[in-house]
Amino acid sequence: MRPPSLETLFQPVSALAGVGTHLSKALTRLAGPEIVDLVSHLPVGLIDRRYMPKVAELDHACMATLELTIEKHEPGGRGRPYKVRCRDETKFIDLVFFNVRGPYLLKQLPIGAKRLVSGKIDFFHGLPQMAHPDAILPVSERERIATIQPVYRLTAGLTPAMLDKMMRAALVRVPELPEWQDQELKRRRGWSGWREALSAVHRPESEAELLPDAPARQRLAYDELLAHQLALALIREQHRRSGGRPTLGSGKLKAAAIAALPYALTGAQQRALGEIERDMASSQRMLRLLQGDVGSGKTIVALLAMLSAVEAGRQAALMAPTELLARQHFATIDLICERLGVRVDLLTGRDKGKRRDELLTAVADGRAGILIGTHALVQEDVAFADLALAVVDEQHRFGVDERSQLTAKGRGVDALVMSATPIPRSLTLAAYGDMDVSRLDQKPPGRTPVDTRTVPIERLDEVVDGLDRAIGGGARIYWVCPLIEGSDDSDLAAARERHAMLRARFGERVGLIHGRMKGPERDAVMSAFAEGALDLLVATTVIEVGVDVPEATIMVIEHAERFGLAQLHQLRGRVGRGRDKSTCLLVYAGPLGETARERLSIIRKTEDGFRIAEEDLRLRGAGDLLGTRQSGLPDFRFADPIRHGDLLAIAADDARLIVERDPGLTSGRGQALRTLLYLFRRDQAVRYLRSG
Repeated sequence: MRPPSLETLFQPVSALAGVGTHLSKALTRLAGPEIVDLVSHLPVGLIDRRYMPKVAELDHACMATLELTIEKHEPGGRGRPYKVRCRDETKFIDLVFFNVRGPYLLKQLPIGAKRLVSGKIDFFHGLPQMAHPDAILPVSERERIATIQPVYRLTAGLTPAMLDKMMRAALVRVPELPEWQDQELKRRRGWSGWREALSAVHRPESEAELLPDAPARQRLAYDELLAHQLALALIREQHRRSGGRPTLGSGKLKAAAIAALPYALTGAQQRALGEIERDMASSQRMLRLLQGDVGSGKTIVALLAMLSAVEAGRQAALMAPTELLARQHFATIDLICERLGVRVDLLTGRDKGKRRDELLTAVADGRAGILIGTHALVQEDVAFADLALAVVDEQHRFGVDERSQLTAKGRGVDALVMSATPIPRSLTLAAYGDMDVSRLDQKPPGRTPVDTRTVPIERLDEVVDGLDRAIGGGARIYWVCPLIEGSDDSDLAAARERHAMLRARFGERVGLIHGRMKGPERDAVMSAFAEGALDLLVATTVIEVGVDVPEATIMVIEHAERFGLAQLHQLRGRVGRGRDKSTCLLVYAGPLGETARERLSIIRKTEDGFRIAEEDLRLRGAGDLLGTRQSGLPDFRFADPIRHGDLLAIAADDARLIVERDPGLTSGRGQALRTLLYLFRRDQAVRYLRSG
């Protein structure tokens, strides 16, 4: 139950006076559907209207507020602007308007009246003028012209004045809440209360107050980071308290599997496997992330861990986000396990009737040692004889609930989650604060480096001619476009149009895959490409993660300058997965900006995903990386884990101490912290409190 004190914040934005359907949609598009979302939309700049000179004192472009008498109106026409001649006791100035009706201006600026006018001063032929003033008010309403006005990002359907009015109405509804912060930290940092800090960030007095290290912004950032770290700590504590069971294998199956591999394990794989086996042998439940770059061998490490469970007479499960990825894992794992005499089964949404019943019986009676599948694994009728280890691949595609549903299929089940998206070390705490982390930062031997080249879009015909020769030699090719369909206002390549062009050249063995296609349809096209029925696959970024076609040796990325570094790296990782030489062509449209040029240079020079992630962070900043599901990172509104890195570390320590001293959040501060969790929509952690 959300605390009653938060109800006004969690009302829809339509509850604000004057917000109808159209405005409600615009506010939702900009910030979110509820009032708490609106007040979390922070200013990005300010307009200082405190400069109130006489007209004669104006000698440079600036923001100014003037007290003027209206002299005359000069209607425009035939491309000429509408001018209103005004003056004070020192000099004349023109107010200039384009595409504005005369009657409206006469009503706003009646001849002979005095008005306060605020806006940007420019000069035309040496004379001052103000085009489209921001504010026009009677002198008697001087207090209504804000001396400093916050500037917010906008969206279609909203003007600065409208948003400012809505924001003021929303801030009035912000309640006084109990203090959840540690008093000593609050005193040391010089922070105000939460409500006061929220009000301050929306009424900045200077540019300095817009910066991340401004006290009010720090306070709100820490609140958000503490809510996030506390939620992770509570989930982790509940996971541990639910009790683990030691899983100790004989090592026999693992040794046989390693002997069957065509290469030796890397040092990173051996280190990660050792960490996983120690966790599994412990009486505490494991919650570990296996983070590895494209092609670093995560699946083999996961298989060896699952074999430890089978050696101990128990079972393991691997859940993948798509049927295609689940089938790929099954093909890899079953090939090895068949030689070891270990039964591996595959369960997806396609399995129906008698086959499904037989499969579920084998899982329930323990004959199936390893079960691989999609979300189908967490369905109610899937029961294990004795599940020891749950592996979740591409963990950011699943919620904590789905992971928990899988581990709930047994008693004291260990959890291993895998991610192929390298995340900078500085962001690991923000993304994975509830997990122990193992990193695979080496690639197995035998992988051929991908030859990465940049090609100007003017040479596109040469690229297509080269593909003709490659297809003749048996190559399989990806061609990635940034959009599904083209539009009049965009010059970006569209997958449908490119597919039509390439199909006209190469015939029916050219496929198309994009995010609007239904899952089974997408899987069918992908399978046709994997099996060699298609030579060339035109795609959007849906192929970015998890697609494994070792025979694919050429990747063309059109408009590569529009992609982020991490995304380019993930796309390139779809080739170079076999022993044949692979090529990635980054087709770009000039002129390139400095950042785009640097991105393309970095991706050409290195295939180290962790270095690329660090460089991506440097070029883009954490704000651009956060909130994208592909990154696996949380969506912060107030905090920047890089600029607030010191606060993130303090929040992690504070959360750990809170859970040690008050795991049920029953103390006075604990009750206030429950409000904090609800405020930042970490309700899930409160559910864990109730269930634990």
